[in-house]
Amino acid sequence: MGDVAVGARSGHDGEEHRGRPAEAVPAADSAVTSGSDSGTGEDGTVPGEQTRTDGDGPGDSTPRAKKQRSFWKELPILIGIALVLALLIKTFLVQAFSIPSDSMQNTLQQGDRVLVDKLTPWFGSEPERGEVVVFHDPDNWLAGEPTPNPNPVQKVLSWIGLMPSAEEKDLIKRVIGVGGDTVSCKGTGPLKVNGKALDDKSFVYAGNTPCSVDDQGGQFSVKVPKGYIWVMGDHRQNSRDSRYNQNDKHHGMVPVKDVVGRAIVIAWPLNRWDTLPIPDTFDQTGINDKSSASAALTVAPNAVALVGVVPVALWRRRKTSAAETR
Repeated sequence: MGDVAVGARSGHDGEEHRGRPAEAVPAADSAVTSGSDSGTGEDGTVPGEQTRTDGDGPGDSTPRAKKQRSFWKELPILIGIALVLALLIKTFLVQAFSIPSDSMQNTLQQGDRVLVDKLTPWFGSEPERGEVVVFHDPDNWLAGEPTPNPNPVQKVLSWIGLMPSAEEKDLIKRVIGVGGDTVSCKGTGPLKVNGKALDDKSFVYAGNTPCSVDDQGGQFSVKVPKGYIWVMGDHRQNSRDSRYNQNDKHHGMVPVKDVVGRAIVIAWPLNRWDTLPIPDTFDQTGINDKSSASAALTVAPNAVALVGVVPVALWRRRKTSAAETR
């Protein structure tokens, strides 16, 4: 019969077994007993016993399966997380931009999508010569250009960084000079930085001359102030860049604070996929020759870091020596 049934017996059966100890009956696994355990009821349960059928008793060793959330209920949460991550990436890491004109041919073609590194500027990195950078319109350079009218889908894609924002007036050019540089161009070229001629055949549009022979800005010699850059398009005879904006409030210079980031990759179309490295001509010997004050500014961060590290190293050394003598 049942394992938990311990019926009391009377009559001659009781007399027959009188004097012999009763056999112990093992308690059931799910039994919950109270202070008194003298007998059982007619239904085979111990008085005071609570019968548990939900499998959640203290003695139950079987874990209760947790009900899984429906995929359709989780989908809005997943979409929300993806949008937040995309927005964070767009704001702090990488953003996609579309090329609207031919001013950077043949490096970039109209319709190309480039990925722009927005992270390094957060760590104090400034644009370098030869980089292709995206920057906000410094002083109405895009006057007269048609303003795009995006549809709702394009607005959403631009908000999460998959398309450029139509409300932001941005340009893309190559950095030729940085703060402290002297940039000059006479006749048809070559273009010079700090007196060093650039070999720009690898990136200037085929058939173009490094300098434009005109009286609108194609002939120039400028000194780039600290905190600014001088930019030019690779399609020299089809680019309204620093040369042709020397009458604005920055004299054709682009404030470093207006730089969004460096274009690092052509991401679309796939058959145009390529990186955007700095041409070797910008690394030639002597191009970095500036005044001693400018050189000191370059060395200063390393010197500050060294000054900060030395006391910490000495403190750690002293602490280690003290521990060894204990």
